[in-house]
Amino acid sequence: MSGAGAKRPRVLSGMRPTGRLHLGNYLGALQNWVSMQHQCESFFMVADWHALTTDHEHTDQIAPNTHEMVTDWLAAGIDPEKSPVFIQSRVKEHAELHLLFSMLVTVSRLERNPTVKEQVRDLELEETITYGLLGYPVLQAADILLYRATLVPVGEDQVPHVELTREIARRFNALYGEVFPVPDPKLTHFPRLPGLDGRRMSKSLGNTILLADSPQEIEAKVRTAFTDPKKLRKDDPGNPDGCVVFAYHRAFHPAGAAQIERDCRAGAIGCVADKRELAGIVARSLEPIREKRKELEAHPERVREALRYGEEKARAMAVETMRQVREAMKLG
Repeated sequence: MSGAGAKRPRVLSGMRPTGRLHLGNYLGALQNWVSMQHQCESFFMVADWHALTTDHEHTDQIAPNTHEMVTDWLAAGIDPEKSPVFIQSRVKEHAELHLLFSMLVTVSRLERNPTVKEQVRDLELEETITYGLLGYPVLQAADILLYRATLVPVGEDQVPHVELTREIARRFNALYGEVFPVPDPKLTHFPRLPGLDGRRMSKSLGNTILLADSPQEIEAKVRTAFTDPKKLRKDDPGNPDGCVVFAYHRAFHPAGAAQIERDCRAGAIGCVADKRELAGIVARSLEPIREKRKELEAHPERVREALRYGEEKARAMAVETMRQVREAMKLG
């Protein structure tokens, strides 16, 4: 759709509150959010209720983790006046719509969700799966449809959740009348940046570079990065395939990655020098975020104000949606 009267797609995206974000979070989602807010009407949500589905024992960490994460959002370029940021649990309509949607979905349908199956397997929750974890795709549907979002940017593994959202929207509309748009998935490539040790990037594994890390911290961490174990001397030919340092070059220095690959294979560059160069590239790339973050750390009230403003915007839309839902369902 184009032209002066074109209506921008509306998007709802969220993250569980995990504290300070790392490079994988940035390349995998946050960078895309920053560009998306110029093309879409965007709402960005701290999914604190979703965090409870797999970690309900450590609720004391949610508030500090939320502040740290939203600080990174704003430092990376999210404009809270253009794209409201808010905490899911502060808008109670999410819970009400989730309850109503749960009446429209069978248990067998939820048990067939491949993404939930994979999560249960990976976290070894087969014997302890909770009602909340089984039903979190229904809560996700409520998150999306509460704001009558028309576009859902997801990775391929999340497509089953969007399909369930589409099913719920269609079923509700067929039973009670047209209230919800049927949102379309927007397949987005989320680059899988490996951790410094070559495994998946995770703070629990201690293999991350954080957006808030200083140049000195970045250099120290990059020195530990996994490289080709067969390249023992500077002039040994190396194999950049599977080399963490080369993967980071491709992410943060794509223009020079081809030359780095040639030099590595030819034995024209050593790993020590390559790591030093990479550390400088990553540090310079993150400098604007790091400086903005320092400013926000000096004025934490700006983060709180952004969340209050976003909550007001989100609640106004949520209240209107639930008014239409209750009217359609004849719930007074």
